Amino acid sequence: MGKQYFNPQDVAEILGISKQTLFRYERKGIFPKPMRNLINKWRQYTHEEVKELKKILGRI
Repeated sequence: MGKQYFNPQDVAEILGISKQTLFRYERKGIFPKPMRNLINKWRQYTHEEVKELKKILGRI
């Protein structure tokens, strides 16, 4: 079984922010850039990355 990945909308809901805010924080360097799907180039986040983003926001 492969890793489970979260899409930006799911991550935004988990963090309690909008998807646009997630992308804005990424552009400003507040959040690290996530890896991209090799086929469609969409952002995908691992469970560990989501936990790290929560730490950055102070939500742990």
